[in-house]
Amino acid sequence: MSKFGNLGNFLVLCILLGIASSSHGQLQLNFYAKSCPQAEKIIQDYVQKQIPNAPSLAAALLRLHFHDCFVRGCDGSVLLNFTSSTKNQTEKVAVPNQTLRGFSFIDGVKKALEAECPGVTSFASKGLDLKDLVLLSGAHTIGVSHCPSFSSRLYNFTGVWGKKDPSLDSEYASNLKMKKCKSINDNTTIVEMDPGSSSKFDLSYFQLVLKRKGLFQSDAALTTSATTQSFVNELVQGSLKQFYVEFGLAMEKMGKVEVKTGSAGEIRKHCAAVNT
Repeated sequence: MSKFGNLGNFLVLCILLGIASSSHGQLQLNFYAKSCPQAEKIIQDYVQKQIPNAPSLAAALLRLHFHDCFVRGCDGSVLLNFTSSTKNQTEKVAVPNQTLRGFSFIDGVKKALEAECPGVTSFASKGLDLKDLVLLSGAHTIGVSHCPSFSSRLYNFTGVWGKKDPSLDSEYASNLKMKKCKSINDNTTIVEMDPGSSSKFDLSYFQLVLKRKGLFQSDAALTTSATTQSFVNELVQGSLKQFYVEFGLAMEKMGKVEVKTGSAGEIRKHCAAVNT
């Protein structure tokens, strides 16, 4: 299977979990087998058609899924637009979410699903273990970030001006300061999370983590515990195919976090707005 094929399957899973809620009980694959048999294929076709033309959206969609699931569960609430009625209560306007992308892509998927099955698919303890968190961190293998997300590690770690995060490789930190985030006030420069491999869904991110070259403090945290570091070592020494399988399962598990079921929530006609 091609690299895009594997990544494409992950994205189909993420999008389906993001715009679908189950009835009573847990989410399950093929939930729409009767009510909308082509749901998964519609999403898959849309992903395979659009992503090759905008590869950077792959990382953006994964990030969108993470941000949705870790605030009030996977209910698609991060997709809601700011309105006069919602004021500042939508997740989309929160500072960490202001750089999220992929909303129009999700709208396109939803439109395609609505055309086939109107009103059927809805936007709907975390239950994750340490290995899940290590695997999910692997999403940093693709995409970019902005300086404010990590510049404190370079300039004022723990609030002390001039102090660098000692867990960050010194040469890597110096390179970031000289060539990327030249000022702590830089809010626009983008930096690859997995330098030289940011468009490939592979294991190089975990190799960088072991070299103390993870961009974020959360990356460095993976090596502060013997348990999580052992998981990182296992992934680096294992096969890419196995990583794909385990990452996919962890994404599926995260997609079930606090999901709304049964009569909870509503089936939105438009992803970015609650029904009126």
